[in-house]
This record gives sequence, structure tokens and C-alpha cells, in this order.
Amino acid sequence: MPVTLVVLAVALVAAGVVWFLARRPFGLDPIDPEAEERRLVRWLIRHRRWGQAAGTIHRRTIGGLVLVLALVVVFATALVVGLVFDMVDRHSGLARWDRAVANWGSQHATSTSTAALDLFTQLGSTTVLIVISSGIAMWDYVRRRNAEVTAFLFTVLVGVILINNELKSLVDRERPDVTHLVGTSGSSFPSGHSAAAAAAWCAIALVVSRRWSRRRRALASAVAAMVALAVAASRALLGVHWLTDVVAGLAVGWGWFFLSALAFGGRLQRLGEPAARAAVAASASGRARQSSSTLGGPSK
Repeated sequence: MPVTLVVLAVALVAAGVVWFLARRPFGLDPIDPEAEERRLVRWLIRHRRWGQAAGTIHRRTIGGLVLVLALVVVFATALVVGLVFDMVDRHSGLARWDRAVANWGSQHATSTSTAALDLFTQLGSTTVLIVISSGIAMWDYVRRRNAEVTAFLFTVLVGVILINNELKSLVDRERPDVTHLVGTSGSSFPSGHSAAAAAAWCAIALVVSRRWSRRRRALASAVAAMVALAVAASRALLGVHWLTDVVAGLAVGWGWFFLSALAFGGRLQRLGEPAARAAVAASASGRARQSSSTLGGPSK
């Protein structure tokens, strides 16, 4: 049972950290990029020519502007994954713990702990996530009649699978040479279950909680983080992934989720809405300045 307790402890600590960050004075909302959208609006107001030009493009096309500006998310994710891979290459940092974690999980496994970890790891299974995401999409469509929720969930899940599989083929890292307590195939880096769990459970939390209060959204964020960390820890302790594999997988999953959520307007769930709204705000600011200048008022 010590192995199962470790997974539960890691998951609960992750949930606690997310819950703490969502409370004051931090006030972060890990599953809704509203703050980033406000920064986009302010940037476009300062560079209103971009906003005015963007305002002439159809709302769905304008979503590309958000994707371009969200390159910082891509860069940050790539940086984390690159740093982790560099640790593996140099056998430094987290990579020093790879073998210790794999050996400890294998040596302390029992039939009970293996069965429990197998249940945890299934929460990152592609099949399970497709079933759950499809159910959430249908439930939401019946209630809200918003087909873009389905598009969002599809984008998050399919996108993270494709990205992770491409990284796996590029890196082609071997699995840990310890007893694999569950079946597995393919290369090891990054962990596909960890990436899928990180991305999909955040997406599910965002869709389910988007009309909830901030406090309840914080709870949904904490649960999503808890599930993702439980899946990641289970993969390492089942001997099918190195510790660095699951860390990189979590980075890939959360990075892709955030990029997708930004494109779909977070809780709004309308593709390109943040950029469209930002363009309108920038254009309105430009017209106000022009009117002020025409009337002889101060131009800021």
C-alpha cells in the first residue's frame, strides 16, 4: 500500500497548491485564460492599428491572432520539455531520480497497489477520455446548444495525442528496464497518459464549471490537477515511464490545453472570441481618440 499512498499524497498536494493559488491574494484561475485575454486587449489598445485591421476579419478567422500572440505559451511549454530532455541527456536534475523512482515502485508493488494504480492510470487512457469527453460534450450540447464545446474538447484531446505521439517518435526513448506492472507499447518520452490527463481533465473542468462561481471553479481546477498528478505518479510507479517522462507529459498537456482554451475564449467557448473582442475594444479606443482629437480635446 505505500505505493498507493504516495500517489494519493502527490495528487492531494497538487490539488492543494492549485486551490491555494486560486485563492486570494493570488486569485489565479488555472483553467480560464481571462487574465491573458485582458492583457491582449490592453496590447491591442496600445497598438490600435492592429486592432482596427483585425476588426475587419471574420470572427472565426481572427482567432488566428490569438494563436500568434499565444506563441509565448508554446515557447514556455517547449522550454520546459527541452529542459527536461536536457536533464535526461546529461543525467542531471530530475533525471537523477528516474531510476530510484522506477525501482522503488517495482520493489514495493503489491497486488492491491497495482490494482489501485491501474485504476488511476486509466483516467489518462485515450479510450476512457474519449468516452468521458463525448459524454460531457453531449450533456453540454443538450443544455446549451453550443457545438463549439464539442469542437473544443475534440481539439484538446486529439491535439495533445498527436503532439505527444510526434514527440515520442522524435525522441524514441526506451521504457524503464524494470518490471512493467501493466501493459505498454511504444517509446517512453513524454508520457502519453500524463499529457492526455493534464489536457483533457482541465478541458472537462473548464466546460463543466464555466458558469460556476469563482470558488467552485477553483475546486474544479484542483480536482483536474489532482487527477493529472495521480495519473502521472501512477505511470512512474507502475514502471512504464521514467519520472522525467511524466513531468514532460504534464508540461505538454497543460501547455496544449491553455493554448486551446485561449483560442476558444475560456469560459465563453466561442472560437476566436478573445481576439474579436480585443479588436472591437481596440477599434473603439481608436475611434474615441480620433473623436477627441477632432473636437480639440487632449489626445492620450
